[in-house]
Amino acid sequence: MEYTKCGNTYVVRMDKGDELVESLLGFAKKENIKFAAVSGIGATNDVDFGCFNTKIKQYKGINMKGDFEITSLVGNINTMNGESYIHLHINIADEDGNIHGGHLKRANISVTGEIVITAIDAVIDRRFDGEVGTNLLTF
Repeated sequence: MEYTKCGNTYVVRMDKGDELVESLLGFAKKENIKFAAVSGIGATNDVDFGCFNTKIKQYKGINMKGDFEITSLVGNINTMNGESYIHLHINIADEDGNIHGGHLKRANISVTGEIVITAIDAVIDRRFDGEVGTNLLTF
């Protein structure tokens, strides 16, 4: 992974073999980013994502392997209990143009990832909300 900074925006290139979420988490810690918007595109060949089941308050996990275009990566970087926290959603397209997506847990980059991160001068933390069963932004 390599990146450059332009004002409050970072342009990140992920390389074949990089794990997307882990790499962004390390980046956020290194750059001491407390809040940022994330968007990107690229390619993956092994991805874990899911959909939150509100009845049982758990994610239904899905793993997909193969050649996929990352057609949309969106989310944010913030903190939880003072530590870097990544919240991303992903859409991937297979070779027939079928789209799959959800809450991103992990994705291996197979060709490249092109990520734009816009840092925002704020500290936005998260806390676990037992009623809904997930981590919510706090202000």
